[in-house]
Amino acid sequence: MILANVFCILLFLDKILHSLASGQDSHGWRTPVDCVRANELCAAESSCSSRYRTLRQCLAGRDRNTMLANKECQAALEVLQESPLYDCRCKRGMKKELQCLQIYWSIHFGLTEGEEFYEASPYEPVTSRLSDIFRLASIFSGMDPATNSKSNHCLDAAKACNLNDNCKRLRSVYISTCSKEISATEHCNRRKCHKALRQFFDRVPSEYTYRLLFCSCKDQACAERRRQTIVPSCSYEDKEKPNCLDLRNMCRTDHLCRSRLADFHTNCQVSFQSLTSCPGDNYQACLGSYAGIIGFDMTPNYIDSSIASITVSPWCSCRGSGNMEEECEKFLRDFTENPCLRNAIQAFGNGTDVNLSPKNPSQPVTLPPKTEKSPALPDDINDSNTIYDTSVITTCTSVQTQLPTDIMPDQKTFVDQKASGSRHSARGILSALPFLLMKLAL
Repeated sequence: MILANVFCILLFLDKILHSLASGQDSHGWRTPVDCVRANELCAAESSCSSRYRTLRQCLAGRDRNTMLANKECQAALEVLQESPLYDCRCKRGMKKELQCLQIYWSIHFGLTEGEEFYEASPYEPVTSRLSDIFRLASIFSGMDPATNSKSNHCLDAAKACNLNDNCKRLRSVYISTCSKEISATEHCNRRKCHKALRQFFDRVPSEYTYRLLFCSCKDQACAERRRQTIVPSCSYEDKEKPNCLDLRNMCRTDHLCRSRLADFHTNCQVSFQSLTSCPGDNYQACLGSYAGIIGFDMTPNYIDSSIASITVSPWCSCRGSGNMEEECEKFLRDFTENPCLRNAIQAFGNGTDVNLSPKNPSQPVTLPPKTEKSPALPDDINDSNTIYDTSVITTCTSVQTQLPTDIMPDQKTFVDQKASGSRHSARGILSALPFLLMKLAL
């Protein structure tokens, strides 16, 4: 019996160590990868590539329900859930960001159960801390806004930007573009203004852009400068306010806007399990997501120049929502009454940060669960020709159940770990082997 237990443990550990050494999951895919790379891996595998072509054909001109009614489309989607495309992510500002996002949504459109209120972010999670960005901003400006109460921090932010060639150039471009009058009825080119704003916030380091967007103010002149940062007369305000849900639906027709909005909801959605109301107590992720939606029709801005409270909103209202008014108000409150977003803005403006480490900084967003299928055994397998004795199989099952939880294999954990972490885990498992053998021998 003892020998059977030892045999099972050795088989079990061999499987674990193999997974750790290769960095692969049970399907042989190395994850996570960006969606462009995942698409290349899929193209190199005949079954995956053919199913992906089928799915793209299914998505052409069809809504989700129509697509799922087709058995061939449904079969393609199920196969792709086991491919590297399912778990792929994108990096904001990457060279092929739009292509990456198009690949991501081509898969996740079929996985979305109707029109979800919140969608998972297609971007990799942010692990850096706000304090790192703020410390750099203070060094570059030559002063510490947390201790200089008389300074106009928004003016200081503009001066700091002018000292950096890239920041100064791209800021001048968007101010010029957004302020250029076209005609008596059209005072600017809104589309070009948005594009210039996106380039500024995507290409200029956040130690400059954050200070322009989130500077703290002690008077209305400073607050008005902060509100005018994005030239709201062109990039933000319009003749009439559209309905917020119409604005959201329009945003979701564009892969880039949809991704930035989903990222905002992922990182700024109010969390009642954290001290700061932010997911993982990560202010940096929320502020980055907020900056990421500037330059789209969904662009948010400060509502007024009040210094008593910080209130931001996209240019929309809930008038004409009909029976969707409650959903519309909920969507709008994610901007106007969001304690996570407000705390993050105030923390940066005041030069403070939570003295916490992210609880799970590398934990990816939760995706819809995969459909697990029990593998069918071949018909010709029976008790008489099984190569392993049933008592050994039972023993192996019980041994796995009795293993300490800190060395139980978790496929998701193995996939997410770095190579160094994998080697560390392997050493931990090997060090626990004598203990397991002694325990089983008793």
